[in-house]
Amino acid sequence: QVQLVESGGGLAQAGGSLRLSCAASGSIFSINMMRWYRQAPGKQRELVAAITSGGSTNYADSVKGRFTISRDNAKNTVYLHLNSLKPEDTAVYRCNAEVIDPKGRSTDYWGQGTLVTVSS
Repeated sequence: QVQLVESGGGLAQAGGSLRLSCAASGSIFSINMMRWYRQAPGKQRELVAAITSGGSTNYADSVKGRFTISRDNAKNTVYLHLNSLKPEDTAVYRCNAEVIDPKGRSTDYWGQGTLVTVSS
């Protein structure tokens, strides 16, 4: 039993900032990849950013230079700092974690999603 609990979504103005958090809890031995996805109205789901257990990162071209993904392994938490927000960043953001349980089994878990709305 693993749960991902997200927080930090809300309303922001263009040019503003938000910080999203996603904390994993439950039967966890370790977490490998952690990712943030988003889905905007009328669009397909998009991988926004990813981070490995060692801290290597990757970003979608649309957010490079504006968003930063980070993690705190001691807290089993991944963050997404959204800076210089644009209206096109409006979407439901979901976190994803590849969790290794104490028996060595790997399973992907998803958060419920948090809505980010950016006004012009």
